[in-house]
Amino acid sequence: MPELLSNTIKMIKPLDREAMDGARSRQDTMTKPQGSLGRLEELSIKLAGIQGRAIPQIRHKVIFTMAGDHGVAAEGVSAYPAEVTAQMIYNFLRGGAGINVLAHQVGARVVIVDMGVAAELEPHPQLVSRKIAPGTQDMFLRPAMTPEQAVRAIETGIELVGSEVAKGFDIVGTGDMGISNTTSSSAICAVMTGRPVSEVTGRGAGLTDEQLAHKVEVIQRALAVNHPDPKQPLDVLAKIGGFEIGGLVGVMLAAAAYRIPIVLDGFISGAAALIATVLAPRLKDFLIAAHVSVEPGHKVLLRHLRLKPLLNLSMRLGEGTGAVLGIFLAEAAARTLAEMSTFAEAGVSEKEK
Repeated sequence: MPELLSNTIKMIKPLDREAMDGARSRQDTMTKPQGSLGRLEELSIKLAGIQGRAIPQIRHKVIFTMAGDHGVAAEGVSAYPAEVTAQMIYNFLRGGAGINVLAHQVGARVVIVDMGVAAELEPHPQLVSRKIAPGTQDMFLRPAMTPEQAVRAIETGIELVGSEVAKGFDIVGTGDMGISNTTSSSAICAVMTGRPVSEVTGRGAGLTDEQLAHKVEVIQRALAVNHPDPKQPLDVLAKIGGFEIGGLVGVMLAAAAYRIPIVLDGFISGAAALIATVLAPRLKDFLIAAHVSVEPGHKVLLRHLRLKPLLNLSMRLGEGTGAVLGIFLAEAAARTLAEMSTFAEAGVSEKEK
């Protein structure tokens, strides 16, 4: 395994149980019935364990929106043409997309990364260009990328987190943009969970019944052609993945290594998490599922990862929009733990024993 990837995985340590005990003890003495804030209490304790301090802080928030095109788009598996990927990048840069609006609402900065868009994008101060290739190969016919490109995609994500850590951030959300990336994600989900392709494949951006059936057939053929090995996550990424998916794998691994909570967006982020957690099983403790999307495979992979989503809003946009909402809840959880008074501090009588 390449050195940067190997060293990053080695840096991922268990949750800090002492910090979690401290957070739990404070929760139990705050001016409320024990457990009355429900999953916000659970979330604050998890944040404490990740950050390694009994009172976690969520101030500086970052969303990585990784973009890449997919060669399998040539097989007609999306309701939108491949050109939309580049067009949406420009929309992000203008501030006109859903991720821009929601990120502004919670005070998160968005890092937009060209991992492999099939167009030469104009330089922009807010665009991070890390293009590995102008889109992946068509996995219907051959592996989506070379093993070297798969590693490069992951290590690019690791390096980007390292550069952002220098600026300071307390929590990270994962986002994506890439026409046909639900096709790759469905393929990854089927391989890594062992479920049938038809069970984990959805309509993406709005396929008809006939188009959905065709999408399933394309994925099944891609798996038969490439034979990805679920025990070898780099093999899976290379054969049926995407450059933006690989980048998200790297973001997750590096964030966990730096003890930064990771808020997953939807199906594409979840597919990246399936690969990342096989590479580094401890990573799972650092993941927070923001929501469950309407993509059927998302429900399957969340069950496989044993992650309980915070929200169910029937979202399916991607970009990191669901992750932003999860970050809001994480900040709410941390702030209630830090700022609510205890019974002793407030002079309020506790529950009679």
